[in-house]
Amino acid sequence: MSAENYHQEEALGKAYDARLMKRLLTYLHPYKKQVALGVTLLLLASALQIAMVFLLKVGIDKYIASQDGPGLALIAGAFAAAILVGFFIEYAQLYLTTWLGQRVQDDLRMQIFRHVQNLHMGYFDRTPVGRIVTRLTNDVNALNEMFSSGVVTVIGDIFMLSLIVSAMLYLNWTLALITFAALPLLVGATLIFRAKVRDVYRIVRTKLAQLNAFMQEHITGMTIVQLFNREMPTFTKFDGINHDLRSAHFRSIYYYAFFFPAVEIIGAISAGLLLYYGGLKIYQSALTFGGLVAFLQLVEKFYRPIRDLSEKYNILQASMASSERIFKLLDTPPAITDQPEAMALSNVKGKIDFENVWFAYVENEWVLRDLSFSVNPGERVAIVGATGAGKTTVISLLFRFYEKQKGSIRIDGVDVAEVKINDLRSHLGLVLQDVFLFTGDFAGNVRLRNNDISDEAVRQALHRVGYDRFLQKEEKRIHTEVKERGATLSTGQKQLLSFARALAFNPQILILDEATSSIDTETEQLIQKALEELLKGRTSIIIAHRLSTIEKADKIIVLHHGQVREIGRHAELLKKRGIYFKLYEMQYKSQLPESKTETLEARTAS
Repeated sequence: MSAENYHQEEALGKAYDARLMKRLLTYLHPYKKQVALGVTLLLLASALQIAMVFLLKVGIDKYIASQDGPGLALIAGAFAAAILVGFFIEYAQLYLTTWLGQRVQDDLRMQIFRHVQNLHMGYFDRTPVGRIVTRLTNDVNALNEMFSSGVVTVIGDIFMLSLIVSAMLYLNWTLALITFAALPLLVGATLIFRAKVRDVYRIVRTKLAQLNAFMQEHITGMTIVQLFNREMPTFTKFDGINHDLRSAHFRSIYYYAFFFPAVEIIGAISAGLLLYYGGLKIYQSALTFGGLVAFLQLVEKFYRPIRDLSEKYNILQASMASSERIFKLLDTPPAITDQPEAMALSNVKGKIDFENVWFAYVENEWVLRDLSFSVNPGERVAIVGATGAGKTTVISLLFRFYEKQKGSIRIDGVDVAEVKINDLRSHLGLVLQDVFLFTGDFAGNVRLRNNDISDEAVRQALHRVGYDRFLQKEEKRIHTEVKERGATLSTGQKQLLSFARALAFNPQILILDEATSSIDTETEQLIQKALEELLKGRTSIIIAHRLSTIEKADKIIVLHHGQVREIGRHAELLKKRGIYFKLYEMQYKSQLPESKTETLEARTAS
């Protein structure tokens, strides 16, 4: 992803968006009882904090002043009990809000992943994988913090402030006004802090995104970095990006280091004024000593939720930005879905018909033009053509990875658009040129979490493609660990595993898309031997650049610029001396020594 895209990615919107917040709160609906309990616990904890202040006032004014030992013991016991009860309430409240955050995070992440799996291939063509991963990780984590430390606790902080203000006015409205006189300073410091932190937060997020992008790109391309000795220039570039990120973090630390001591200073000034004025009132017998101590306790508690709310602002801001990006992904509709009356295929024989099919990845830039051909049940058909002729596109349309713009594609006379997508693909098997292997073992990579495929079926599939010869030296056989993306396997081994995977699912129609293009001669012979047995009675489509792999095909379809130009068997097409002849001639001339070209020409002429 480009740096510009990442800047767009990390741009922050409003700190609070009522539309987004309303949608976010819908994720709490399944947990309404837990939310209500969490709010209740917070209210109880707040009320208990105020009650402890009044217990302190009563203990000083009524029992310490009168030297009433038994009464003081009673108050001390009540104070200790309040502390103990408060401990259990805060424990339960913290556990519950954290539980809520984790539950909502889990629900949201599952919803995103489910949605992503239903998006069509075109979305992944234009969307970087890193962006999707960020949605499922960083952005969901930001929302988890809001739900666990934001929504419920903000309600508690506001209620706590309301109780404290009410208690202060009740105890002594004059002292309360003196306390509130410092509020303009506090509000001013908060506004400055909020503006500065908002700017630096945007910079930190952008720099972090750039760092992640650089790391992902260069770790993935480490082979090239080392091959061309670019370690030091790469390190220098990384050091620059890392330095920018560190500087941005230092700026944020500076503002935090300024704001919180500023709040403490404002609180200290307020407390000093209270001590002076309260002391005069005690001297004039207009205020008790316990009342002043209680009021000072309330002032200390008054500033605590204000500091918390400043922290919650940052959480809220991050949540709004993350939720906007998440909902943008969730609001991306799947381009290919089942029709309302989609049907299931049964007793598939394997007849395939393309009739007047037109397709373009980009509007009006046609990849397939009025394409028509048929494949009969059990027939082995090859599709060939130069790069960009549309061979792989044909297969993508058959699987409905993309939707055609015109024409019809039918299996056994039924248009694929009228078939349930999952059912359609269950009857098709595909072996790709670029094989993707998952972390796990050989068995897992063959069955792909389909528990209907037993270990014995896995062994049979591997045996039929000749892969068991590679497993003989592995102690755990099919349960041998496969590293990430099959790092320890050769290209040929990966492709054999992909072939075994398709066989294990036993499709009625098997498609090989450049499946032998990167395989050595010995491995190719293994596959060719298996194909002779495995393709009997099964409709198969073979796409290959290596024309030697399709000489025995029942029918060869030659594509050129998205159109069918030639159809026939290998020998027939060579006799026509058309496009297929030229492809065959170019391939063999590039592979054989000059001394053997005459033999080739004689062979093609015959």
